[in-house]
Amino acid sequence: MGSLTVVGTGYLVAGHATVESLSHLRTAEKVFYLVAEPATALWMEELNATAESLFDCYRVGRPREASYEEMIARVLAEVERGAEVCAAFYGHPGVLAFPPHEMVRRARERGHFAQMLPGVSAEACLVCDLGVDPGDCGWQSHEATDFLLRRRRFDPTSALVLWQVGAIGVADFSRAETWTSTGVAVLVEVLREHYPAAHQVVLYEASPYPTVPPVIERTSLARLARRRVAVRKTLYVPPVGEAPEDPAMARRLSRPAPRRRRARARGR
Repeated sequence: MGSLTVVGTGYLVAGHATVESLSHLRTAEKVFYLVAEPATALWMEELNATAESLFDCYRVGRPREASYEEMIARVLAEVERGAEVCAAFYGHPGVLAFPPHEMVRRARERGHFAQMLPGVSAEACLVCDLGVDPGDCGWQSHEATDFLLRRRRFDPTSALVLWQVGAIGVADFSRAETWTSTGVAVLVEVLREHYPAAHQVVLYEASPYPTVPPVIERTSLARLARRRVAVRKTLYVPPVGEAPEDPAMARRLSRPAPRRRRARARGR
């Protein structure tokens, strides 16, 4: 019986993969990969001579669902042949990634051993680079298009993280680095129902190279509405104000009197 191990490469080239993931990449009988940087692709091919990119599953104008199905079929075909397969995806393989989850699910459904191993996610990088702590005031995380389409409920006094803000409403593949500001303008319109126009937000992108700093662009909601945003950008919206503690609940939990949080809890 073939087997499948899905791993994450993280964001830093050759620096974020775990020891466990590296072991599987080196010893697998067949490796597939989908990564964002050419340097990471070269590294994959150095680790294992069988390494094969899945990037060619994308076609300009082709629906992403069709590309995903091709990726899944190619990987599972090798598993069905009886090979020990390792599939590597940039970042964390289980975050904002349909093919890895579906590969594992279908492989198990067909009786094969399949597992997913964690990788360093963009969220993990964001926490370090922005110096914020999800435990300080709560953490809400949504894919930007889903956030708008489903009118997700959220608490403005907790941090809000929105993924793929540069590709709001886009369902196919494009080689363009930026999209028009239409989707971003709609997002800002919705956020303005809960935050003032001057509220400071951060456009963030993790760096794949140790000598290159991450992209951290601070701007107001008002200015964000007029911007073109790169596809890879993540939007971090710091909390506005502070949620009051419930005195009755504090007594039930035997907590001391409420006090103000540290400044970093407000996303400084």
